[in-house]
Amino acid sequence: MNEDLSQLKELVAEIRADHKEQKEKEKRDGWTKFVSLTMICLAVLTAFGTQKGGGFSTATMKQLNEATFNQANASDQWAFYQAKGIKQSLFEQELDRVAPEAKPALAAKVAKYDTEKKAIFAQAKAFEAKRDQAKLEASQASDRGRQLGLSLTLFQIAIALGGMCLVVKKRWLWLGSVAVGAVATVQMVLTLLH
Repeated sequence: MNEDLSQLKELVAEIRADHKEQKEKEKRDGWTKFVSLTMICLAVLTAFGTQKGGGFSTATMKQLNEATFNQANASDQWAFYQAKGIKQSLFEQELDRVAPEAKPALAAKVAKYDTEKKAIFAQAKAFEAKRDQAKLEASQASDRGRQLGLSLTLFQIAIALGGMCLVVKKRWLWLGSVAVGAVATVQMVLTLLH
């Protein structure tokens, strides 16, 4: 019985020691909960940034399509302008060869082609202006997407540092993760506000 009692006392002492050691470990490693919360926040910011980055890619493609469409319309107008110019030239050459009574009718046609060419010229220039605006907007969306991509890369580095921190239990890695995450957040906010 004394032996059982002594074994029971030893078991209770071991349990107390284990419990005390567990509490000390929890106290020592309690900061890792904050690392985990930081990783969750960084992951959410990364997901948000990825979604916004997809929007910039879509905007770039849309604007490039718009630029192509307007370029095709401008090219059509320039071809139409050239055709009118050729017809006008033919009538101008005829002016020298026709009888004087036919000259007013031919001169009216030459003037009509001149007026039509001016309208076509204005339409072609308008399509070119739309094309140039669409190219500019595509370039801006692409630049913003590239800047957002930098912040997403920084978020991924911050998450990797946080993961390494949890494995090797080094607080300085967590601080590095938070610092890189802060830089990534600032980069993302500046990109989205620009």
